[in-house]
Amino acid sequence: MILNLLQTAQGILANGEIDGPRLDRLRRQLYADGYIDRTKADFLVALHRRIQPHTPAFERLFYQALKDHLLACERLGAEEADWLRCTLFLDGELEDEGLKFLHELKGEAKNCSPEFEVLVSLSMTMSSEHCTYG
Repeated sequence: MILNLLQTAQGILANGEIDGPRLDRLRRQLYADGYIDRTKADFLVALHRRIQPHTPAFERLFYQALKDHLLACERLGAEEADWLRCTLFLDGELEDEGLKFLHELKGEAKNCSPEFEVLVSLSMTMSSEHCTYG
């Protein structure tokens, strides 16, 4: 499984693009056993960081796979909050897509830990600090 993912990633990175057929292959390999575990989520995060720019289709796959991974246990605990902090906050910055993702997670999780709530609050503060007004 991981070998197939690595081969697909090498093809994507060599080409510099994640187009329809490569994206479809990646999706099939990620979900081959029906779920996204932490190893596959970490793999996808590393791939996401190396591919620039991100296509809208790749962004949708990325955030959906992370959501599927995180919501599998129905609780967003301290460990998940720490993982998300390391995953989404690059150089102390949070992209708009990451902020939207955190809010979707909060709305869909059956139980959120205080640590996750702090992460969402922090993201809101960071977002409002970066707003510009005409």
